[in-house]
Amino acid sequence: MTAEEMLAQIAKDVSVCTNCALHEGRKKSVPGDGPADAEIMFIGEGPGFHENEQGRPFVGAAGKFLDQLLAQAGVTRAEVFIANVVKCRPPGNRDPLPEELAACDFHLEAQIRAINPSIIVTLGRFSMNKFIPGAKISAIHGQMQKVGERFVIPMFHPAAALHQPPLKPSILADFAKLPDQLNEARAALGRKVVITKKKEAAVQQDEKPKQLNMF
Repeated sequence: MTAEEMLAQIAKDVSVCTNCALHEGRKKSVPGDGPADAEIMFIGEGPGFHENEQGRPFVGAAGKFLDQLLAQAGVTRAEVFIANVVKCRPPGNRDPLPEELAACDFHLEAQIRAINPSIIVTLGRFSMNKFIPGAKISAIHGQMQKVGERFVIPMFHPAAALHQPPLKPSILADFAKLPDQLNEARAALGRKVVITKKKEAAVQQDEKPKQLNMF
């Protein structure tokens, strides 16, 4: 079975999943979307109102901000896989409960195995705690670390910037580091390092011969 087929099967399983009570209020399940060979996988917390309506992750206000953050990092949504730790909307957008996280975890683990990303970016404390239990997001946000076979970067959830504007500069700064962190992860994992257009232009600028001032 190819990675694409595996992800399609997971999405099908999620759509009929009844492993926790969240399915009772489900309009559409939100398994996640993106390419099967994505190098970066973003994992948020849970679907909201708009996601429950459309069956796609991050399509509300937080999703629009995430698109801006991705553009700043030189990445498009079409290049990354975006999922959540729970695939159905918690009532009233409340935090997912421990039993809901546990019930949905095998779906997420199956997606990670299928995609095999170089970097997982966790958005919010619930997805962070899956990989780095007990950590405080305010202390480690934006700091990449090796967890098992891949690298994990904990970041604030984009919605946090909408509810707490003072966090916005930190979120912008964390995403600005993402291209370099991806190359660091690629190098450590033996994958091809990619020079971004912005960095390539900067290198070319540095290599230009400097004109001597004769006066």
